[in-house]
Amino acid sequence: MPTDFKAELTDRLTRYCAIDSQSDERSPTSPSTDIQFEMLNLLRDELEGIGAEDVQLTDYGVVLATIPSTTDADTPTIGLLAHVDTAPQFNATGVKPVVHRAYNGGTISFADAPELELSPEGSPHLANCVGHDIVTASGTTLLGADDKAGVAIIMTAARHLLENPSIPHGKLRIAFTPDEEIGRGVNEQLPTDLAADFAFTFDGQEPGGLEVETFSADGAVVTIEGVSIHPGNAKGKLVNALHLAAKIVDTLPQARLTPETTEGREGFIFVGELTGSAAHAEIKLILRDFEMDKLAAHGDLLRQVCTTVQLAEPRAAITCEITPQYRNMAYWLDDDPRAAELARAAYRACGIEPLSVPIRGGTDGSRLTEMGVPTPNLFTGMQDIHGPLEWISVQDMEAAAGVCLKLAELGAGG
Repeated sequence: MPTDFKAELTDRLTRYCAIDSQSDERSPTSPSTDIQFEMLNLLRDELEGIGAEDVQLTDYGVVLATIPSTTDADTPTIGLLAHVDTAPQFNATGVKPVVHRAYNGGTISFADAPELELSPEGSPHLANCVGHDIVTASGTTLLGADDKAGVAIIMTAARHLLENPSIPHGKLRIAFTPDEEIGRGVNEQLPTDLAADFAFTFDGQEPGGLEVETFSADGAVVTIEGVSIHPGNAKGKLVNALHLAAKIVDTLPQARLTPETTEGREGFIFVGELTGSAAHAEIKLILRDFEMDKLAAHGDLLRQVCTTVQLAEPRAAITCEITPQYRNMAYWLDDDPRAAELARAAYRACGIEPLSVPIRGGTDGSRLTEMGVPTPNLFTGMQDIHGPLEWISVQDMEAAAGVCLKLAELGAGG
């Protein structure tokens, strides 16, 4: 691997992470936030600058590009994807990336939050990164390596392939998507526009991680219409929507069906947001499980709780709307294992043993796979994501870039 990959990856990651590109699930637009266009426009221009073909920014906010084939062989078209948005769960405005070179194995401190500490005790993979260059934020924001590390990895590999046409590979299609963090990264038009036989998202964590099984996911919105009246005249008349919302939340089985009480292959119901007033309240929840029958059971339980609370207070109006979000990619990857098998071969060719465990989440690849483009998720090295302790090893990113190049080579029969 070229010795300049670490420098390029560090430069790209720190430049990209400094750009605020949070998504917003409350927005109906695509992308959900205008600030994502700073990343999207930048990547469009950078792809044109390195000589990619067919570069475009679609009307639904995806940057697409082609790296043309360098072989006459009949090879599959492979897609490479990462998302530009960062998670809305934590502050991402004013990110100041910090590079801790040649990590010494001790505790990493944060300039803007002296009370924070990053150490191998709290983040075990850090113990494997002695001597690595570690990138963090400054303590008051997330870093945004989820998934700007994936963007940097794909851009670095794309630049290298375009500058070295002697490397045999088939046609590669690049897609940088918005709004993955809010489950809206894959527009219905994307599979057609991507035009790939199969694809890979670079949006995973531990080195060696190869994700071929994800949660299936639904979203739920419970709406409570109460009866509003001046509290001084409320006796026997007021129906407080917030009290009913609290009763619904309290009635759900918190001891066994929440994220903080489950692990492994156990699903959950997560109360993500409760807003409103005495007159009107809304609860937003997510339902997750690996098996469709168990996911449906979570939905049935939520509806049952809503019905029970409604029957106890007939003057209120309680509705529960459940919407599909994404499905376990294993349902389709088991039937078409080409992408997963190619990834395993690329990992092993790079000296990395693939590790596949069911992930308690989803990716753009979950939706793409369901829509007919088999898309496993590959590692980038990102750690402790969605919070101020987020970090990544540049050397882990370099290993992922090597896998990306090997995928291209093996995809052409190399």
